[in-house]
Amino acid sequence: MEEPQRGIRALHTASTITVYQAYPPEIGEPAVRQGRFPAAWKRDRMTWIKPSFLWMMHRSGWGTKTGQETILAVEITRAGFEWALRHACLSDYAPGLHTDRSTWRHRLKRAPTRVQWDPERDLHLRPLPYRSLQLGLSGEAVQRYADEWTVSISDVTPLAREIPTLLSGGDPASAAQLLPEERAYPVSDELTTHLCP
Repeated sequence: MEEPQRGIRALHTASTITVYQAYPPEIGEPAVRQGRFPAAWKRDRMTWIKPSFLWMMHRSGWGTKTGQETILAVEITRAGFEWALRHACLSDYAPGLHTDRSTWRHRLKRAPTRVQWDPERDLHLRPLPYRSLQLGLSGEAVQRYADEWTVSISDVTPLAREIPTLLSGGDPASAAQLLPEERAYPVSDELTTHLCP
């Protein structure tokens, strides 16, 4: 089946969706231990969550980039995720979607969440011809994410190390079997029409 040009693909259950973030150990390790983000985690800045594991691996270089050495799988409520979509604005101006640049800028400035559609990645982190959602949280959305939506936080850094080791060892089949089972996340048009140019 052909992938839609823009889609949300994620590991999800009936009540949760898993998103990924990368942090330095001094943030990531306490977050895993406590099951919540530590005091050192900055609530006053935008934080980006990514439902695509491979896009997170692309962004963090399999957890090797400075400040991104700890890869977190954050399980959040679907209700929270959908609130974020409902209140989001596209991070880029889209002529067919927005009335004009001024209206878009005003909406972007006020929106607690923003959406980017970036090329999905394959197992070798090469771009694919379709895009996956990245969700930026700020202000009220950051508070809700940390205090209401987060169900659990897991350290998937070992997985981020094992997969490229298998790839470099010439065993892509075993590497592929370790990937999280991401599938299309069911969303209504009401949640995404304003986000799909």
